[in-house]
Amino acid sequence: MKYKEDCIFCQISSGEAPASKVFEDDYTVAFADRYPAAPGHILVIPREHYRNILELPEEVAGQVMQTTTRVANAVDEALEPEGINLLQSNGKAARQSVFHFHMHIIPRFDHWEDDENISLYWSPLTVDRKKLDETAKKIADKLL
Repeated sequence: MKYKEDCIFCQISSGEAPASKVFEDDYTVAFADRYPAAPGHILVIPREHYRNILELPEEVAGQVMQTTTRVANAVDEALEPEGINLLQSNGKAARQSVFHFHMHIIPRFDHWEDDENISLYWSPLTVDRKKLDETAKKIADKLL
């Protein structure tokens, strides 16, 4: 099993560090974020250490997404938020702060005054179709 000694999420996965766990199985662990953006903010991690999505094997990504779906449904039923954001960041520029792949499940509440402090939005760029097509082709070519 891939494990990194100085990784807090590896320590949570192995039971060495405390966490408010909501779900775990052989492949994943879901627990309350220690520094939540909103009440009920949950993290889902693979048990093994992968730095980011670029290192994550597809089968592990599937396991993480299955747990994310299951836990998001539980968050929805338990807390009845008006919405839920799923967030996943890769690299320092994307504001990844713990370098062990993880998904955020963030419940959103219209009636909660601090909800407006959660910022996940951007100003859309205006790009012509030719540039969109060129970029899409560069990416598609790597999938062949």
